[in-house]
Amino acid sequence: MRIPFLLIFVFVLQSFAADKIFRAGAAASNVTPWLGVSMPGGFTDRRATKIHDELHARCLVLDDGQTQIAIVVVDNCILPRDVLDRAKVMAEKATKIPAAHILISATHCHSGPAAMDIAQCKADLEYQTFLARRIADGIGRAKANLAPAKIGWGFGELPTEVFNRRWHMKEGGIAENPFGNKKDKVRMNPPRRSPLLDRPAGPTDTQVPVLSVLHTDGRPLALHSNYSLHYVGGTGAGTISADYFGVFADRIQQLLEADRQQPPFVGMLSNGTSGDINNINFQGIPERNKPYEQINFVAHKLADEVLRVQKKIKHHDWVALKAVQKDVPLGVRRPGADEVARAKQMLKDAQNPKRLTTFEVYAQETLNLAKHPPRIPIPLQTLHIGSLRICAIPCEPFAEVGLALKDGRKDTFVIGLANGYYGYLPTARQMALGGYETWRSSWSFLEVDSAKRVINTLEELMK
Repeated sequence: MRIPFLLIFVFVLQSFAADKIFRAGAAASNVTPWLGVSMPGGFTDRRATKIHDELHARCLVLDDGQTQIAIVVVDNCILPRDVLDRAKVMAEKATKIPAAHILISATHCHSGPAAMDIAQCKADLEYQTFLARRIADGIGRAKANLAPAKIGWGFGELPTEVFNRRWHMKEGGIAENPFGNKKDKVRMNPPRRSPLLDRPAGPTDTQVPVLSVLHTDGRPLALHSNYSLHYVGGTGAGTISADYFGVFADRIQQLLEADRQQPPFVGMLSNGTSGDINNINFQGIPERNKPYEQINFVAHKLADEVLRVQKKIKHHDWVALKAVQKDVPLGVRRPGADEVARAKQMLKDAQNPKRLTTFEVYAQETLNLAKHPPRIPIPLQTLHIGSLRICAIPCEPFAEVGLALKDGRKDTFVIGLANGYYGYLPTARQMALGGYETWRSSWSFLEVDSAKRVINTLEELMK
C-alpha cells in the first residue's frame, strides 16, 4: 500500500515538532562544611566556628531536545580546576551531559570553606572530595527534574552598589609594596573619605542579567542572575555564610511567590567581572552596620531590580542550546634570580615562620611561583541559549574585561571564577598601574597581556 505524500509530510512535521520540546530542571545541593575547616579570604588561616546559613551548589540543567547544558553556582570563595573537573566527570557519567557543556562557578563569598590552597590557608582534602560529589549529585538531581519549560532573558541595571576599589592617590597616599618599591600608581581599598583620595582607577559594570525559566503553566522553575560585585561581607569571624548570594536566592524566591513548590524553585546569583569592584563607597560617610545588615540590604535591592526585569521578559517555548570550551595557554610571571634571593632572605629573617607577615607571605609566594611552568592552560567557555551568550572565565576578571566582551551589547554576560581559579585578570592598562591585584602571587600570576588573549579567545568562541 502506498502512503500519500501529504500524510508522510504531516508525519515528518509532527516528528520534528515533537523533538522541539524545551525542558529544564533545577536543584540545590547542600555543600555546608563541618566546623573546624579552614576558611580562605585573608592572609591567615581562619577556622570555622559557627554556621550562620547553609551553603549550596545551585544547579540548572537545560535541554533543547538535542543539546543539554548545566549551569552551577557554588557558595565558595575559589574552586580549583581539579575539583571541578572531578565533579564534571562524575556528572557526565551519571547524566550523559558532556563535561564541556557544564559551567561551574564560585560566588567568591569570603565566608566559606577552603577548597583550594591559597596564602597560608590549606584546602581540606576531605571537603574537596565531598564538594565534588555534592556538585555532581546536584547536576544529577537537576536533570532528574527535567520537565517542559519556557525560558527568557533580560537585562537591568544597579549602579548604586558597585564601586571600583582601586584609587589613584595624592602625594603620600601610596606606601611601599611587598616587593620593596613604591612603583604602584594606585591603591586598593584606601581609607574612606581620606583627603588623599584622587579618583577611581577604573569603571564598574552595573549590568544585571536575568535568565528566567518557567514551568509551562507559568510557575517559576529557576532564575539565574549575575552581578559584578566582589562580595559584601560583615559576617563575623569564623562564621560560615553564603554572603549576599545566599540571601538573594532566598529573596527572589519569596518575591516570585515560588516557595514550597515541588520540585523546589532554585534562585541563583553568579559573580561577574568584579576583580576590582566592591561594595564600599570610599567617598561616602561610613555607616555602622550590624552583622548581615548590609548583606541583606544589597541582596534585597538586587532582587527588586531582578524582579522588575523578570516581569518584562518574553519567555520562549523553545530555543537552541550550544556550548564550547577551549584550553588556552597563558604565560606565568615568574620571579627573577634576584627576587628569589631577596625572598629567601626575608623568610630566613622571619620572626614567626608559622605566622608570616603580609610581606613574608609574598616572599613565600615568590618562591612558589619560581617553581611554576612558564605557561599554564586555562579553560575558557561560552554557552549560547538562543541569542543569549554567556562567557565563563576561571579568574577574577576586572570590570574592564566584562565591558570589553559586552561591547555595549545586551545579549552577553560574563561569569567569573568559573571552571577553575587562576587569580586576578587585570587588563594591561591596570597591570601598568600596579596595586594589590597585580602583585605577583598565586592569586595574581598571569602574564601582562592575558586579559587581551582571554577576550579575543572568547569572542572567537562566541562565533
